[in-house]
Parts: sequence; structure tokens; C-alpha cells
Amino acid sequence: MKLGVTTFAADWGLGVGELARAVEERGFESFWLPEHSHIPTSRRSSWPGAGPADEELPEIYSHLVDPLVALSLAAGATRTLRLGTSVLLVAQHDPVRLAKQIATLDHLSGGRFELGIGFGWNREQFETHGIDFARRRAITREKILVMKALWCDDVASFAGEHVELAPSWSWPKPVQKPHPPILVGGGWGPVLFGAIADYADGWMPISARRSLADRLAGLREAAEAAGREPAAMRVTVMGGSSDPDALRQLEAEGVERVAFNLPSDSRDDFLRSLDALAPLVHEVSGSD
Repeated sequence: MKLGVTTFAADWGLGVGELARAVEERGFESFWLPEHSHIPTSRRSSWPGAGPADEELPEIYSHLVDPLVALSLAAGATRTLRLGTSVLLVAQHDPVRLAKQIATLDHLSGGRFELGIGFGWNREQFETHGIDFARRRAITREKILVMKALWCDDVASFAGEHVELAPSWSWPKPVQKPHPPILVGGGWGPVLFGAIADYADGWMPISARRSLADRLAGLREAAEAAGREPAAMRVTVMGGSSDPDALRQLEAEGVERVAFNLPSDSRDDFLRSLDALAPLVHEVSGSD
């Protein structure tokens, strides 16, 4: 079982380089950052994490650093740490520019980047970017296909309903072949699993469940229906349980990685939480 850390890195608390070094020094395998370009103040969209009392969206959402810029700093501060997004909202990006940024990050980091993507929940945010919220899944798919063409083909082109790319050259290519792993974040069900089987490499659920066996069965069925190898579907759980028995159970079910969600509001809180989890690296993954 690979163990990683995900955190909301903002313009306060620890710098990203120090965060990443601390994670690597304690033996964790990966470091993940989320994305929000901005938070419109209208607050028409309900926050998915809101409780029955309709609590306010945490302030940190509007203070997040850009994950690709931040992970570039993390790459320079570390040697072996895998670096990922948890998640990147692909539909809101220009796919040609995004493909270049990701390929550059993978190239300069020596092939250490993993692309976690999501479909998003904030309608107002999508409106700012000129994206039809109702069609964001289809737009995400086409933008991913454009990026895969740019990463894999010497002469890349694409013609879709939402995106077109005339025959084009683009280097550097990613170090990882055919491209960095693409993991789709979200709940579960046939729509999500169908998207993963169509154009991605695996699933990135947010879950503290001790078992995902029933849901993993649906993912593997979708892969098989799409002519993909079910066992090749990679699963990274975000915000997973730190119970060793639960981690072993997830590993037995085929989960590749669990990333623990740590607070980044203050240096002391982050390091204290990291130190408390560090013994699991040896106990569960067998790393020193």
C-alpha cells in the first residue's frame, strides 16, 4: 500500500516546498494539492461538504495556491516524491496550454506527476470561465483527449463537438509513457465509472470507508465493458482511514494508494499530524 498526503495549500501556513520536503522526509510516497481558480462571492452553489446547518464554505477555498505552480516548487524541493492534483478542474482550462504545463512538470520532475481530475460543483465558477456547467463532463472528456494527443503524437490533432485542434507540434513530451496517470475523482456509479473506462487510468474517491469492494466491482465491470483490463484500473483514495487494518483491507481489494487529508492552517498542526501518521509508512507499506 502506498501512502500519501493531500492538503489545502493556501497563502498562509507552511510554504509548499517545506510541506513537500516534510512529507518526503517521513517516507510518504506522494503529495497532492487541489484546485479552485477563485470563489465567486454570490455563493449560489451549495458547498458539497456543507452539513445540515448549511455551514459556510471554509475561507481556505478562496486562498488556494495554483496546484501546478505549487507542485513545480515541490518537485524542486524533493527527489522521489510523487506529485499530484486532487483534483484539477480540466474543463476550466485551455487544453493546449494545460497539456504543455503538465508535460513540462512531468519532464522537469523526472516523471513524478499524476493528474487527478474532477468535474466540479461551483456553477458560478464555471460561468466565469465561459463553460456550460451542464456540459462540463463532455467538455472535460474532449479536453483530456486533446491533451493525450499532444502528449503522445508527434503531430497532434483533434476534432470534437467542444474542442478542435489543427495538426500541431508540441514538446516536451511527458517522461511517463504514454502520459502521466489520469485519475478521475468523484463519488461512484455508472456515469463516473463509464468516464474512467473511456479515457482515464483510474478512480480517485474521497472516502474513509474500510471497504470499497462493492464500488470497485462496478468500476471493474465498466472497464471490462469498454474492453479495458479491469485489474489495470488504479485506485487512489483521498481522505482515507488511518486504521492499519482498514488500509490492509483496501489493499487486498486492489486499492493502490491512500492519501491522508492533513490541515495546512499552521506549521505546527501540519507537522504534528504528519508525525502522528508517519509510523504507518513502515507498518503498512513496509518502507523505512
